[in-house]
Amino acid sequence: MARVLGIDPGTKRCGIAVTDSVPTMAFPRPAIARDDTTMTRLRAVIDEEAIEVVVIGRPIALSGRDTASTVDADHFFSQVREHFDGVTVIQWDERLTTREAQKSLSEAGLTAKASRERLDSAAAVIMLQNYVDGLNAE
Repeated sequence: MARVLGIDPGTKRCGIAVTDSVPTMAFPRPAIARDDTTMTRLRAVIDEEAIEVVVIGRPIALSGRDTASTVDADHFFSQVREHFDGVTVIQWDERLTTREAQKSLSEAGLTAKASRERLDSAAAVIMLQNYVDGLNAE
C-alpha cells in the first residue's frame, strides 16, 4: 500500500507527518521551514519515505468560510501539485487540529515554549490520522 505524507501548511513552517506502509497510523516528522527551500525539502521527504500520496491541510473557519489561512493553504496546494507530478496531492479539512495538538502537548506536560517546535507536526499527525481513519472506515 501507499505511504501518505501529511502537511499542515503554516506561514513560517509546515508540520509534517507520515503514515506507516499499511497506512493505519500517522507519525510526526520534523517541521520544515516555509521558504525558498520548502519544495526541495518536501522532495527529500517524499523520496526518503517512498510517499505516493500527499495530504495538505486546508484550514476553514468554524463557520465554514474561507480565511486568509485558507487562501494561503490553497496556494500552497497548487504549488505542491505543480512540483510533484508522480504523486497524488489532495486537500483535507484540518479544522481545530492545532487546538487539539496544543491540548495534547499540554496534557503531556510540555510547556508552551517547549511544545512550540512540535506543535506544527503534532497538528499534521492529527490531520493525517483523521484522513487515514476516513480511508479505513470505507
